[in-house]
Amino acid sequence: MRLVFAGTPEVALPSLDALAASNHELIAVVTRPDAPAGRGRHLVRSPAGAWADEHGIEVLTPERPKDLEFQARLTDLAPDCVPVVAYGALVPPAALAIPRFGWVNLHFSLLPAWRGAAPVQHAIWHGDEITGASVFQLEAGLDTGPVFGTMAEKIRPTDTAGDLLGRLAVDGAGLLVSVLDAIEAGAVTPVPQPMDGITLAPKITVEDAQVHWTEPAFAVDRRIRAATPNPGAWTVHREERLKLGPVTPLPGGPRLEPGDLLVEKNRVLAGTATDPVVLGEVRAAGKKAMRAADWARGLHLTTQERLG
Repeated sequence: MRLVFAGTPEVALPSLDALAASNHELIAVVTRPDAPAGRGRHLVRSPAGAWADEHGIEVLTPERPKDLEFQARLTDLAPDCVPVVAYGALVPPAALAIPRFGWVNLHFSLLPAWRGAAPVQHAIWHGDEITGASVFQLEAGLDTGPVFGTMAEKIRPTDTAGDLLGRLAVDGAGLLVSVLDAIEAGAVTPVPQPMDGITLAPKITVEDAQVHWTEPAFAVDRRIRAATPNPGAWTVHREERLKLGPVTPLPGGPRLEPGDLLVEKNRVLAGTATDPVVLGEVRAAGKKAMRAADWARGLHLTTQERLG
């Protein structure tokens, strides 16, 4: 099939690699417009757009998929299908109708669970043991279309959102290609999503990533892992924001009040509503990330100090 791919962040790259190696013809990439980044705030191509540039493939960067100029160019390209991975914009019905087989989306959850922008983060945050990926027919609703195929993935106890998303991106790319193969062969029919089991996964905000030490240790652990690497979990220390890497719950550890610190020779504990947690890496404002023990040593921290 002739394909136009729609995607933006790095998580889309394994699918681009898989499509380029497949029997399908990748003729263009649709991605979000170049955006300012870095200290100089220079315009930077999205990872998917940069991949297309490197491979000599046409890049389309409409402000919105409803732009008539974009729709006209997509019509001229005459793709059979538009596979989508984390494109980041709503696609109107007029654009959805242009390819013969529509737009087919790789979503990182087992639909109808975790519809929305942050399915992996919410799966970790809510303590799911299993997640996966789904390839479905894109339609006007939010991740509501019928599903062509799925794959399951176990969530490991120490998985961050970045860890889990990395695995799903690679394995999901294979699923996407196999679905496209089946669509071309007329060997698959999408199945409507069930009406029960629907959960929503809105974007994780900076406010969501603030650690609440009054929560039990397991909840503190999940929140931090869900917010790693983006937007990054944080707390407050000495009236300044302190970024936190993943922590380790310590069942049976010393009893500490929520947020209270216990500085030991080679580790730093923080109290929660239940067991304490061992802090991993921390990053103070304007500083590089470092081991919590080194951070505490540098600040001459005492056990009377508190986070939050």
